[in-house]
Order: sequence, then C-alpha cells, then structure tokens
Amino acid sequence: MLGLGDKKISTESYKGVRDFYPQDQVVQDYIFGVMSSVARAWGYDEYGASVLEPLQLYQSKTSEEIIRDQIYHFKDRGDRDVALRPEMTPTVARMIAGKIQDLPAPIRWYSIPNLFRYEKPQRGRLREHWQLNVDMFGVPSLLAEIEVISIAYDIMKKFGADQKDFMIKINSRPLLDDIFKKIEIDQDKRQFVYRLIDKKEKMPTDEFRHALIALIGQKKAETLLEDLYFGEGLLTMMHESETAKALNKTIDTLRSRGVSNLVFDPTLTRGFDYYTGIVFEVFDINKENPRSLFGGGRYDDLVGAFTSQKVPAFGFGMGDVTTRDFLMTHNLLPKIDSTTDIYICVAPETDMEEVYKLAQNLRDKRVNVAIDISGKKLADQLKSLDKRHIPFVVTIGTEEIKNQKFTIRNTETRDEKSGNIDELVSYFKNI
Repeated sequence: MLGLGDKKISTESYKGVRDFYPQDQVVQDYIFGVMSSVARAWGYDEYGASVLEPLQLYQSKTSEEIIRDQIYHFKDRGDRDVALRPEMTPTVARMIAGKIQDLPAPIRWYSIPNLFRYEKPQRGRLREHWQLNVDMFGVPSLLAEIEVISIAYDIMKKFGADQKDFMIKINSRPLLDDIFKKIEIDQDKRQFVYRLIDKKEKMPTDEFRHALIALIGQKKAETLLEDLYFGEGLLTMMHESETAKALNKTIDTLRSRGVSNLVFDPTLTRGFDYYTGIVFEVFDINKENPRSLFGGGRYDDLVGAFTSQKVPAFGFGMGDVTTRDFLMTHNLLPKIDSTTDIYICVAPETDMEEVYKLAQNLRDKRVNVAIDISGKKLADQLKSLDKRHIPFVVTIGTEEIKNQKFTIRNTETRDEKSGNIDELVSYFKNI
C-alpha cells in the first residue's frame, strides 16, 4: 500500500464509484455483452467519445437539476469550462452534426460510455455509471419509435426477463402540449409544469397538488389533474389530436408485435428538456425493486443546435446499475466463471519449458490457459482453485509430458477426462 510517511492511504474508492474486481468485471462484461449483441443484431454501429466535453454543451440542453446540482465541472489551464459528461445524448448529437453530410439515413448508432453525476449514492444511483445508448437519426416517422422501443424490449427478454417482470410506460410530450393548450396553461410556465410532473412520483400527493396550484392556479391545476388520471381514456377524449392518433398507432403496432406489457401513462414526461415527441420508460414491477430502470424518447431539435439541418432522432439510455439491480432482484444473473478456461497445476521437478509449450498449444486452439508459477506445493496449487472460479484444471508432471497424455478435471463436478491434447480440447469444447 502506498503511504505518506507513517500514514497509510485508504483502500476505499471515491464515494459513489465502484472498483471492479475480476468477478465483478465478469458480470459487467456479461451485461455489456448482452446489450451490445442485441444492438448489433438490429444493425446498430458502435461509436465512442471522450469523457470530457465543454460545459456549454449541457447548459441549454440538459435538465436544470443536472446543471445546477449534479454536473462535475472545472476550468482547465486554458480557462475553458469543462465537464465530465453526465449523459451521452448531447455528445452523439454533436458528433452526428459534425458528419451529417457523410452519414446516410437512417443512422443507427450505439455506445456504452461511463457517465458522471454528483448524486447522493443510493440503490440504483451512483456518481459514476455506464449506460447503453441506442439512437436512430434521420427517421421522422413512427417507425423509429417502434424499432427503438422494440430493441429495449428485446434487451430485457435477452436478459431472461418475463413480460410480467417489467412494464413499458409510454407518453407523448406533444400530447401534453395539446392538453396544456386546451386548459390554457401559459407558454412560459409549461416547461416548469413538465419538470413538476416528472417529479410527481417522488413527491407526496398533497405537496405535488399544492405546487401545481401555486404554478398555474387552482382551476387549471384541478383540470390538469383530472386529465392526467384519465389513463388510456385520455387518448379517446383527445381523439381529434394528431399527437394522440400517432401515440395510439405506436401503442397498437408495438402490442401487435408482442410488446403486450406496454401501457399509456399521461404523467410520464422524462426529465430532459430536449425531448420533443413520444417518450417511454421501462419499469421493474417487482415489489422489492419498484422503480424506473431506463427510458428515452424523441429529440428532433437537438442536432439542430449544431447545424442548420434538421435531423430527427429517437433513442434511449440503459444504465448498468439499475440493470444489475433488476437482474439480481429477479435472479437472472447467470453463474459466471473466470474468463480463464483451464488452470495448469505443475508438479515438482517438471520441465517448465514443456509446460509453456503445452499451454501455447492450447491457446492456439482458442482455449484460455493460466499456469501456476507460484512454486507452491501441488496440494496448495489445487486448493487455490476454490477462490479462482476457473472451470477446469490439468495437473502436469514428468509422466504427463513424457506420455503426452493428460487428465482434465471439472473443478465443480469433479468429472475427469484423459487423453492427448486434441482429445482434451474436443472434450472441453463439446461440454
């Protein structure tokens, strides 16, 4: 451990972030692997960007709460305001705008960046997390909503979730705008109403009601509350609204394609100011973890902040922390062993050069191999396997090298198979 004089430096990580020991990293890699495989299966290309961005990128396009309370920022040596990215959407919009003339629509991109927010660490929320971002650019029609929400659903299914384990809530910001217009909420107050509705589930009912009355007056507040609690009947009531028709069509199409756990929620707004159309969120409905898992929506104006060309966009962000909580709550995390396939224990007085040749032969056959070079007794080498979580072990001594016959043992079941290298590889790969 490093030290400053006699004082030892703490082994604790910074508050709200995680260290990923090998077993943790294996789980993280599994989560990323499922996310990436589904995105690629739908034809999305991976991209990346620096964690550092100009603070200005977020000041007008990200939620006020993030800018005021949560963003990590500093001045660099050139007196520039710099931020650690709190979200990825402004970054991808900037990148799309920079190459828009070279990118044929539809543009399908995904990424799994790490993001930073100065939040109170709690279940589902940390100060650093990773997030799958799936975005489609250049498609103004509802086909974008239908495809991207289908991808979100597909990811949950690939993790092993049943439809009864989660719910997808959907709404439309333009529909809320139509309702605001109908009850004559002033234009300059609508954004504040959006933000208040977004916090509704985190506030006591009376507190929310009083805040709404203070913002728009009692009569308008009561009318709005009546509309919001009308549920799917609101879509029927607003049947002349084009936005209601579009939302209905999206819901009907997704349900016809098997997304039967999709529900309309007129109180869903999403917290970011850049959303312009349909929004959605995926919720865990298990009583042990009842919370929003992830979501997204349409943001047709964000790319336009960087270029004169209007580029429609729809996407979502899915965080690794809430995903892992969901998988643990529903017992969906598979048993994951070490990425090492075979551990070679070496008997005393064994020619190590021959052991290295054997290990390389296995690696050439796409088997991951580690050799015990500790110099410990063979019994101690084998005992260490209890903590390594490596699925197979081979013990090699002088006789094994001489006869080129080896025994591979499953460290969990204790099943064994003997043979030459090719026979062992065939056995290992066909288990």
